[in-house]
Amino acid sequence: MTPQPTDNYMVTIAERLTSAYARIAQAAKNNHRDEQSINLLAVSKTKPADDIIAAYKHGQRQFGESYVQEAVTKVTALADYKDIIWHFIGPIQSNKSAQVASHFDWVQSVDRTKIAKRLNEQRPADKAPLNVLIQVNISLEEAKSGCHPDELMALAEFISQCPNLCLRGVMAIPAKTDDAQLQLQYFEQLSACFDKLKAQYPQVDTLSMGMSNDVEAAIAAGSTMVRIGTDIFGQRN
Repeated sequence: MTPQPTDNYMVTIAERLTSAYARIAQAAKNNHRDEQSINLLAVSKTKPADDIIAAYKHGQRQFGESYVQEAVTKVTALADYKDIIWHFIGPIQSNKSAQVASHFDWVQSVDRTKIAKRLNEQRPADKAPLNVLIQVNISLEEAKSGCHPDELMALAEFISQCPNLCLRGVMAIPAKTDDAQLQLQYFEQLSACFDKLKAQYPQVDTLSMGMSNDVEAAIAAGSTMVRIGTDIFGQRN
């Protein structure tokens, strides 16, 4: 049976979603952008299916997950919600790539040809091509996933030749900082990567950057998708 949300879930998450939408709208206004050009990805990792249903009932349709087994359980439980769009946003291990290819609509964390090749080969024939974002290690942190900016175009070329993948743009998780200028600097660098990619591949339309702590800087730099978890669902479990 599909789980049902409690009233408290619905009220709390609805209010937080309303605040998140308002924050995006204000940042868009401050930067003379159309708020409709910025998508909200609700990051639901570690949160129960009830929370996703509560957000769904408030109009949210795009959800982000990072842990394969947990995500597959939720995707399966919520299969009746046909218009949910599932994004995988975490690191992809080779032994989990088949599950990612089978259960998600988008993958935002492709950072090497090996994973792109596996996703292409493992995408079920009855599904549309998997939408792919290339994760870029824009702040060049040694321990962080993402391709080096200099490797972006070669990886994009490989993905563009994969019939079961559709290259849609770039994603990054820059180094955490409270320095607004440094936040903006990282995001502007990723925006330049996005523009370079878009110039060569007309279907590219998604610049995924910005989370709960840096939405304003991301939108100022041109983000078309912000990934918000804590401000909608509360602290991770």
